[in-house]
Amino acid sequence: MKKTFWYPIVFMALLTAIFTFILAYMDYSTAERVAANEEYELQTKILYVFDIDYEDDSVQAVDELFNNKITLEDDVYIYREGDSLEGYAFPVAGSGLWGSIVGYVGISEDYNTILGLTFTQQSETPGLGGRIEEEEFLSQFRDLDIGDASEEEYVVYNPAPGGNVDAIAGATLTSKSVANFMNDDIHSFLQERGGE
Repeated sequence: MKKTFWYPIVFMALLTAIFTFILAYMDYSTAERVAANEEYELQTKILYVFDIDYEDDSVQAVDELFNNKITLEDDVYIYREGDSLEGYAFPVAGSGLWGSIVGYVGISEDYNTILGLTFTQQSETPGLGGRIEEEEFLSQFRDLDIGDASEEEYVVYNPAPGGNVDAIAGATLTSKSVANFMNDDIHSFLQERGGE
């Protein structure tokens, strides 16, 4: 009777230990690859922000291109073509409808133009707020003039006066959130850099 009682408990404990070991080993053995993939994804997103084209999308080619043109200083990516400073990419973040939205904004060296925008984390509704990662939305921020923008109002949705981009239809809260945190973070960056 006792043998029958303990057998399932011991069996489940052994089975749990075996699968825990397997999962821990897989996590440990793939950690380096996961980190490399995350680094590659970030590099491609920063290159996108600066509109730097590349034909060879291999890890080695992207890494070489990235390291030849981009440097990181105090969480700000700096883009140079030779000796010429082209712009900066800095993190922007805020709350969306369902969670945090994190990304990078590129801005020209004279602080008058948004060069591009990309997102590295978001959990908005697919097909609605999740469309902030689609090219149709992101392309509006390519070479967006903010030189004449009123203080703290760099991104304004049409048809409001001074509107310079379109919100996502059906995703009002996500769109407002993106504009709000972008405006706040751009303003903070410009004040830090003395660009205003």
